[in-house]
Amino acid sequence: MSLFQNLLVIAFLVIVSAFFSFAEIGLASARRIRLQQMIEAGDARAGRVLALQEQPGIFFTVVQVALNAIAILGGIVGEQALSPFLASGLHSLFGPAPWIDTAGLLLSFLLVTSLFIIFADLMPKRLAMTWPEQVAVLVVKPIGFCLAVLKPVVLMYDGIATGLFGLLGIQINREDRITFDDVSAMVDAGTASGALHKQEQHLIENVFELDTRTVTFAMTPRDSVVFLRLQDDDQQLKAKISDHPHSKFLVCDDHIDSVVGFVESKDILKRTLNQQAISLNRELVVKNILAIPDTLTLSELLERFKVTNQDLALILNEYALVVGIVTLNDVMKTLMGDLVSPFTEEQIVRRDEHSWLVDGVTPVEDLKRALDLDALPHEEQYQTVAGFLMFQLKKIPKRTDSVEFAGYKFEVVDIDNYRIDQVLVTRLSGQSD
Repeated sequence: MSLFQNLLVIAFLVIVSAFFSFAEIGLASARRIRLQQMIEAGDARAGRVLALQEQPGIFFTVVQVALNAIAILGGIVGEQALSPFLASGLHSLFGPAPWIDTAGLLLSFLLVTSLFIIFADLMPKRLAMTWPEQVAVLVVKPIGFCLAVLKPVVLMYDGIATGLFGLLGIQINREDRITFDDVSAMVDAGTASGALHKQEQHLIENVFELDTRTVTFAMTPRDSVVFLRLQDDDQQLKAKISDHPHSKFLVCDDHIDSVVGFVESKDILKRTLNQQAISLNRELVVKNILAIPDTLTLSELLERFKVTNQDLALILNEYALVVGIVTLNDVMKTLMGDLVSPFTEEQIVRRDEHSWLVDGVTPVEDLKRALDLDALPHEEQYQTVAGFLMFQLKKIPKRTDSVEFAGYKFEVVDIDNYRIDQVLVTRLSGQSD
């Protein structure tokens, strides 16, 4: 063949090799979720892509057989077509020399290899990585045809590879389990690209954390619970309701660990407007309250609220003592943050570049996110910043007590009746942001 004809053959081989490289990356990188969405939209080709992905060894074998055969053929054609031409050019430039033929062979090898690397490998693969699902549905029919033509060869090589993996005890079945880390990484990438707002990122992360956070994260602790006593007279009841305008109140027999139920403020208001007595022992209807253990997760609590058609729950510990109360609104605040309560004081306030003021009841997950920490020591033993300090200090902290961890100093700056109210977190010198 003439030089021109050989060049046409090489160009054809480069194009065919580029197609198989294109197909390999597209079929391997296509995401199952996106393909399922395309199937629901009526694209039958996406179903064929999913079927191929169930047996990745099949299409990888087709691709590799084709690529290797084309690469060998391209080398043969390139050597026959280009080596004499390049050697002749070198002869005209440098005259007769023993190294001319070898140099021509090397130059033809470099030229053909460069053509295959750039146009048959790098460029098609980068394009396929940019639009993997679109590429996959585009090439699935041609790859299916190649599979049918090369089926005996494909089954032989795929069987040999599968058998070797079995002998080595290597698991090759593809798993498409999506974990929280996978979703979190995608959400972080979406936020970085501007597709998601920061508030939307926090909302998505909080949804997943409902399964790990217990009800104590969202509760009103027992010391802050305003309750009505059966022993209270009308004036005492009216004073409590006036000072603390909640929609529901616990009703207790003298003390908080003896809960009778709850009453709704609207019932008390109705009787007050009608100038009727509001004694808890006689006139008012005290309703049964939902009691839950303090180990219940927020996700499980939402299910309890749904089943019982209630929105208030009493939290008890293993000794049947009241830990606090939690409402549906508390869970929504935990889930949606400032979207529900834009005027709620933040639990973590950044004072300057190297320090933060943190509320003692701040969940450790929020602290790790704010300080970019991967983990805290033995964090399964506590749930809040106050718990972290008590665990580290091995005592009830007092003001100015501090611990150091991961380049940060955690100092107690405010105590309220043995409860850690405020913690100052300072980045130690030499630590970068």
